[in-house]
Amino acid sequence: MIGGIVVDPWRFQLHLEIWLLIVALVTSYIYVVRVLGPRAVPVGQVVVSRRQLTCFIAGIAMMWFASDWPMHDIAEEYLYSVHMFQHMTLTYFMPPLLVLAIPEWFIRTLIGEGRAYRALRFMCHPVRAALLFNVGVMVSHIPGVVNASVSNGPLHYTVHILLVLSSMLMWMPVCGPIKEFHITPMSKMIYLFLNSVVATVPAGWLTFAEGVVYKHYNIPVRVWGISIGDDQQIAGAMMKLGGSAFLWTIIGVMFIKNFVLTFRSENDSAYVRKEEELTTADVERAFSASPPHPEPNNR
Repeated sequence: MIGGIVVDPWRFQLHLEIWLLIVALVTSYIYVVRVLGPRAVPVGQVVVSRRQLTCFIAGIAMMWFASDWPMHDIAEEYLYSVHMFQHMTLTYFMPPLLVLAIPEWFIRTLIGEGRAYRALRFMCHPVRAALLFNVGVMVSHIPGVVNASVSNGPLHYTVHILLVLSSMLMWMPVCGPIKEFHITPMSKMIYLFLNSVVATVPAGWLTFAEGVVYKHYNIPVRVWGISIGDDQQIAGAMMKLGGSAFLWTIIGVMFIKNFVLTFRSENDSAYVRKEEELTTADVERAFSASPPHPEPNNR
């Protein structure tokens, strides 16, 4: 209760703009797959794979989860740690799914081979893509930006859109639909590792900061009884460990897939080839090592 008014952090709030956005994205994807795909893709080729469809559904589900009630309301009005988890979902977890959901034929049809293609290739260079992504992450945690965005709906959504777009751009050299934009497997692992390191700077500062960093969240109503100090430390730890663990897990999977399994497969193949290849000298040695059979006695 504040000033005699009962405050309920869990009251339902309808976010019509989020539902309209999700409906627009789903409708657009269906239109692309059902209408544009059959016209652009040669007969007999797949318009959209099951994997791409699964990634799109998972990405949209994450977008709804992070942007609608109750997460959006708790993140915007009460707890910065929930705000951090919301940003991590929109910045780390959701964008690679949306990138994987884009069919190659669609993006090539959309950008063509002219200026749009060259502009996208320029922005998808790993140095530029990583710089844009990490600058966005750093700026979005500046106290002035946070305090202004959480109390201003349009600004808040603008920040979210810019973070999502910069993150999708960051993933293009790793798993984007245009293969010539990709970097080598080893470069991908180094690239993702470096992207996991930069975020630890604001995370460490937030975890060990003294006093209230984000004044907007210094309110009497404490959801789950979490104090403002604990809220900031949880947010810092979440940013430091959550994003790094996610990217390091992907690095580990890539290492196993591209190096361990490939090395094992090549060695197994070499062993099989060695067993199968017999030369004349091998046959002669085998015969010379075998004792002669006694001649049969016909008497």
